[in-house]
Amino acid sequence: MAARARAPTIATALMIAMIGAGVGCDGGELPIPPECNGSIELCGRRYDEIAYPTTHNAMSNAEDGWSFPNQNLGIARQLEDGVRGLMLDVHVGDNGRPYLCHAICAAGQTPLADGLRTIRDFLDQHRGEVVTVIFESYVEAPVIAAGFETSGLATYVRGQAPGAPWPTLRELIDLDQRLLVFTDDDGDRAYDWYLDVWAHAWETPFAASTTADFTCDRNRGAAGNALFIFNHFLTRTLAVPEEAAATNANPLLIDRALACSAASGRLPNFVTVDFYDQGDLLAAVLTLNRRPD
Repeated sequence: MAARARAPTIATALMIAMIGAGVGCDGGELPIPPECNGSIELCGRRYDEIAYPTTHNAMSNAEDGWSFPNQNLGIARQLEDGVRGLMLDVHVGDNGRPYLCHAICAAGQTPLADGLRTIRDFLDQHRGEVVTVIFESYVEAPVIAAGFETSGLATYVRGQAPGAPWPTLRELIDLDQRLLVFTDDDGDRAYDWYLDVWAHAWETPFAASTTADFTCDRNRGAAGNALFIFNHFLTRTLAVPEEAAATNANPLLIDRALACSAASGRLPNFVTVDFYDQGDLLAAVLTLNRRPD
């Protein structure tokens, strides 16, 4: 079956309009748009009151030639398409340098600073967007921090104390602190912006091999944490691309998200999938964000 042409995201359409008007083309600072992550309605909501399309193992993608990928398209395209949460693994390569890679770096790898620079480029050109990175890290915090400095991405990070009220998207955008960074290791120790994910979030299980294995049970993280990582992907040692379209399709995806929201009393913040371009991830997140408060 031929692939359907995708309509541009609101953020992409806005950027096209700005470029057409000559805004930002002379190297000047882009104006702050009225929308926040593509929607005026999201601006007044706190960061923890919003759902974000999120990619599992975002760096592992077929477009960049990775073997056994979790995504079809690269990080730059993911962001342009509307993804606002990126799960990234970091390992030390054979040369002692940090790379984005998943378990076996021979299957695919990107120097850490290069991958972060892609995110920096997106934030530079999309002044009204807030992005989240969730690291599975196998390197020490100073190595991550060096990658942020080298890439220039450090200019956008936001610190946040556990338990403190989250700012609204409008506040993050006005302050230009538009990148939230979480890690499963060594967070909140040396850098106030390198946040311990399990001090802020909880998750559903991530080891489903079939859709029948999906549950709303809590896996890691305390139930009282403000952020909810909603894992919705299949793993049979490797990702399962041939079932991604059905796994990510509504009504399965949205019905499960709504059921887990009802069971926990919490909005799924990071709706996390493999092969985000298959199925209905963006539509499901739009539905979650349109629900009344």
